[in-house]
Amino acid sequence: MNLLTQLFVGNPQNILVISGLFFVGYFGQKLTKTTAIKRPRLLLVTAIIWMLYAGWEELIRVNSPETNIRVDLLILWPLLIILSVWALLRTFR
Repeated sequence: MNLLTQLFVGNPQNILVISGLFFVGYFGQKLTKTTAIKRPRLLLVTAIIWMLYAGWEELIRVNSPETNIRVDLLILWPLLIILSVWALLRTFR
């Protein structure tokens, strides 16, 4: 959990890297048009949600940098992890 905190809390640029990887996966699948890939659109949705989370993290970082307790992460992180794993499983299944 400490690794996630160091990587993502207050570092929207790291979150944008994750979003960018999902975008690259989506556009890579669209360009190759592989029939084995079932749901590339789910990668796009996941990338957009990660990008929105990066924006949220930037707002928190700019507007309230002294925040010690982040209750929003109790909801956001499990949702992001579930969505990301689900997107990857559904895409490459």
